[in-house]
Amino acid sequence: MEFLIKFAQAHEAFRLPEIEALATLEGIEMTVLEYDLSSPVCLVRLPTVQDAQRLIRRSILAQSIHELWGYGASLDDAHESLKKRTSHWWPRYKDACFKFDFDCYQGARSSTKRLSIINTFSYLPFDGPISMTKPDEIFTIFELWPWNSVPLGVEHPNRVLVGRFVHSSSRDTVLKYDLKKRDYISTTSMDAELSLVTANLALAAPGKLFYDPFAGTGSFPVACAHFGALAWGSDIDGMSLRGEGGRKSLLGNFEQYGLRSQLGGVFSADLTNAPIRRGRKIWDGIVCDPPYGVREGLKVLGLKDPSKAPWLVERGMKSAMYVYRRGCSEFRRNSSLTLRRAPDYVPPKKPYSFLAMLDDILVFASETLVDHGRLSFWMPTANDEEQEIPLPTHPCLQLVAVCVQPFNKWSRKLITYSRIPDNEVSQATLAAYTSRQSTGKTADELNPFRRGYFRKFETEEKPDAT
Repeated sequence: MEFLIKFAQAHEAFRLPEIEALATLEGIEMTVLEYDLSSPVCLVRLPTVQDAQRLIRRSILAQSIHELWGYGASLDDAHESLKKRTSHWWPRYKDACFKFDFDCYQGARSSTKRLSIINTFSYLPFDGPISMTKPDEIFTIFELWPWNSVPLGVEHPNRVLVGRFVHSSSRDTVLKYDLKKRDYISTTSMDAELSLVTANLALAAPGKLFYDPFAGTGSFPVACAHFGALAWGSDIDGMSLRGEGGRKSLLGNFEQYGLRSQLGGVFSADLTNAPIRRGRKIWDGIVCDPPYGVREGLKVLGLKDPSKAPWLVERGMKSAMYVYRRGCSEFRRNSSLTLRRAPDYVPPKKPYSFLAMLDDILVFASETLVDHGRLSFWMPTANDEEQEIPLPTHPCLQLVAVCVQPFNKWSRKLITYSRIPDNEVSQATLAAYTSRQSTGKTADELNPFRRGYFRKFETEEKPDAT
């Protein structure tokens, strides 16, 4: 069966990948028949109407899905197509309460003209009552007009399609999680719409474990929890997780939305020193928006040169012994005990390479994702080809989708990978894989995006060969 998906006019590059991810999640065989980024309409083939309902019900960037009845370059062509394709369906709706809707893209119709077009469908043998408020069936006439058709006085659309409404999406969910209504946010909190789309691309669903290693105020864990996953998170800055406590904290955000039971837990750590055991496939999905290092250089726990600060190394060892002794003596008495480091110890941090961090994310995902589990993370890059940061790769991860959100001179990409089962990984490629080695020491040397950002992504002048 052929269906028409009506998309919202937002994040065009993300729309089809989200629908394809939902088809994978629902186990639906979907064939894309026609799609263009410049159009809000996508034609797909699905096995049944029930599959269409399942496909669209949790989409964020789609608005609705319709059973395709007819289409053509003109209204007359659409009528002919409708008669050939659907005449055997007409008896099903003979006594149904119905109405006709109009949807014009880049064009406009007066109420009188709309009514006259709707009346051209009078040959349909529908004897049921017409209801504009609570119809059983809704038939929509979609018109796709040329760009700027109204001021140019274009008289006819480029295409006309007719569809029967099947199901609406979950686009209204964006309003529920709007950051303007959230009690606890920061300057880097990802907006609700893109957080939910990221969770969809990563296939968040009930019974799955999801993890965000750069959780911050919890935008991604909240989005994954909304779709039923058990969410976990960590951040190098423990204060961003704790906030002011109560409603002004990551936990408070979960409680605000009634998702407390979907929060597995949070802890303070950086990705390179996470207490999660490597080699154990535990996560069904990893979602994150790593720091770009623009406001300040990227940092991880550690010392640039431990030999120059032996006293810090000694304090770190004493802090570790404090935690160990406290755990041994108190854990048996309190199984819910949260171990803390020595109260007067502040772990040191050292500069870190942005490119190495991207590699570390992929390595971590390859070691902890279940087979076919997904990694979805955001990466900034310059729009200029000479300064563009290449997509990171890993032998154990298959690239699924790259969605681009452009800004002025730079963009950020939502990159999604799927974990390849071990028996399908090329051992020769895996053996040859090595992480990038950073040679810089300053924040700009370690982060090419940061350097380009503050230079406004202007191409550096090459020295004269003479």
